[in-house]
Amino acid sequence: MTEPRVPGTGEDEDWVELPCGERAHVKDFDLGMREYACACGDRHAVVMDMHPPSRFVPESIVGVLREAVTPAPDDQFDEFGTAHLMGAVMEQLPEDVVAVDQSENGSVGYALLWVADMDARDLHEVVVEVVVELMDHAVSHADDDSTASEFERQLQEFDVAAFVETYREQREFEDEYDTPA
Repeated sequence: MTEPRVPGTGEDEDWVELPCGERAHVKDFDLGMREYACACGDRHAVVMDMHPPSRFVPESIVGVLREAVTPAPDDQFDEFGTAHLMGAVMEQLPEDVVAVDQSENGSVGYALLWVADMDARDLHEVVVEVVVELMDHAVSHADDDSTASEFERQLQEFDVAAFVETYREQREFEDEYDTPA
């Protein structure tokens, strides 16, 4: 005889298959978490839908992206945000990021969860590289050739690793109380 249960709380639905092959319970991921110490011995980057895109880049860049990128009409998000960034990361690294939809589970505190097969710092670099690619694509459509040339010049001088190091120091990612820069 089957046991009654509340929808969305099935045994398989309560577990996350991590990129490394291990499993973790959905409640192992809390709102302030940036990395998950896995049984495999590695630390996996953790991103949730409520984490602002400014976790990765300054608000001024987020503003530019929101103006330049219009979500599709059937997109559940009104404006460019973390879900779009993580979607772009997943396009580039489909085997390295697991997305988990917990929108029907009111007991976890998040609707979407992404767990990467890399630590938070490495994921931060990947996200910045994705943002640079988005910006490069947008600038390539500019009517003004001098704008594109200036962006290309600045891009050649841009060091992703140095940017991430500086940004993480300014944002103080050591606790869940960091604020947008």
